[in-house]
Amino acid sequence: MSTQIIAVGGGGFSTASEPGLDTYILNQARSKRPKIGFIGTASGDSDSYILRFYTRFSGLECEPSHLELFRRTPNVLAWLLNQDVIFVGGGNTKSMLAVWETWNLMEHLRTAADAGVILAGISAGAICWFNSGVTDSVSGDLTALGGLGFIRGSCCPHYSLESERRPTYRKMIAAGEIESGIAIDDGACVHFIDGIARRIVSGKTAASAYNVSVVDKVVDKVVGKIISQKIEEVVIPNVEIVNVAS
Repeated sequence: MSTQIIAVGGGGFSTASEPGLDTYILNQARSKRPKIGFIGTASGDSDSYILRFYTRFSGLECEPSHLELFRRTPNVLAWLLNQDVIFVGGGNTKSMLAVWETWNLMEHLRTAADAGVILAGISAGAICWFNSGVTDSVSGDLTALGGLGFIRGSCCPHYSLESERRPTYRKMIAAGEIESGIAIDDGACVHFIDGIARRIVSGKTAASAYNVSVVDKVVDKVVGKIISQKIEEVVIPNVEIVNVAS
């Protein structure tokens, strides 16, 4: 069975915008009335964030629920396997991954994905699926952070909205601080099937996603020093472009 991951750069119910992104995610489920579960660990299981989730999805043809790890917690694996879609919210990625480790979420999420449950998420809930990502978990400058490794490479969300994201991501890749990878605009998401990007989904005009990588690298083989290189940024090639803007 194919594994599916949908990484959202920004928007959707989290910001009360781009409703097409939310309906797109639901429409990928195997059920006509899918069960969608929200994991808000990165926000500390924020009540207001959980409310935004129910406000959006209670009005759609689905069965929403949520998993809390900071209050009484059910059998996590059983809850995950009972969903058609799992959506991970934004917030502090570093803290989220630390809590997840305690609850063995990495193994459980992989089991769910292998069973056909669609994994999705925004910001922290997008970069967590990759080998690494750009995060604002620590106050000050953006930093690189390791992820779960379900998708190879790195990820940078909020590429169009937050002005420091693009130059920082490119600088990190150039310096070798982070792998080449995928940058996703606010209002867009990338749909991966078996770890390969298959669709860019645009919830608003001009929102897209990009491959960002090092090209034309020249290395002095004697001292191992990079003499020259370029950073290339192109819209992800060989994918279907889906417009869900309302």
